[in-house]
Amino acid sequence: MSKAVFIDEPGGPENFELREHDLPAPSGGQVRVRHSAIGLNFIDIYQRTGLYPISMPAILGKEAAGVIEAVGEGVEGLKAGDRVVHMGGGAYAGEANISAALTAKIPDGVSDEVAAAIFLKGLTVEMLVRQVFPLTQDDACLIHAAAGGVGVLLTQWAKHIGARVIAVVGNESKVAIAKDNGADDIIVRTMTDSIATDVRNLTGGLGVQVAYDSVGAATFEASLDSLAMRGHMVTYGNASGPVPAVAPLELSRRGSLTLTRPTLFHYATPDRLPAMAEALFDMAARGALKPKIGHTFKLAEVANAHRLLESGESTGAIILTP
Repeated sequence: MSKAVFIDEPGGPENFELREHDLPAPSGGQVRVRHSAIGLNFIDIYQRTGLYPISMPAILGKEAAGVIEAVGEGVEGLKAGDRVVHMGGGAYAGEANISAALTAKIPDGVSDEVAAAIFLKGLTVEMLVRQVFPLTQDDACLIHAAAGGVGVLLTQWAKHIGARVIAVVGNESKVAIAKDNGADDIIVRTMTDSIATDVRNLTGGLGVQVAYDSVGAATFEASLDSLAMRGHMVTYGNASGPVPAVAPLELSRRGSLTLTRPTLFHYATPDRLPAMAEALFDMAARGALKPKIGHTFKLAEVANAHRLLESGESTGAIILTP
């Protein structure tokens, strides 16, 4: 019998409980994956706290890597023994039954730990720079939380494209990380009076073509004020809380801005996921993406992993091991 981390009601990390979990055989269209590495993401926190409501009791976790142990009826192209990574949910467990449509084979040369560290985060970055706002070498972009799990990969991918990257980090200790990943300019959020003023000064008063903001409430206004005319505001996270409501006329007043709030699961649908995963692993194989695994915890220590991610003191990806 496998073990899994359950949560029975929304709340703090103390609500997690490691329990025995008796999985049924995979149903049609599913594969059973024995996990070796589990990725931690902010969406896990949003679901735990109730910001993103889900049915409980629940097993959280949106990405994990491991080996297929069994295959349900109707599954093609996957077999027992294949190394895979998935975004099917229920990842805080030793094993899980996952929709095959939300699973991708891990290429040779990519470890399970790296796959679990980059899959959900890397697909998010692919969505941001290739689909939500197709970034080009002629663009300047603002990247918040540039030393975090998504921010590291986003900075690397943006620099591979050739865009100018203005990175924002939470404290001075994270400056070197952003610099090592290719940021052209770095703003320390706790050491500036105005992010927007700094961005204007760095861009000759023009602003950036796109702001990628995962922080939320604390930086939303600054991101809007950092945009060039006809700029694009991409708010894709709520680390500091949900952003305030915005009247459409306010976007016009600030320079005919575009505002979007994408969700990966509306982009990485079964028909699109294979091409997105191929692009992600191609970037990793070419060395354009160099994921940083900053912290590793045992699955039983998931509460401490959540506390670290919420603190804003983590760098790179956080991995859980069963």
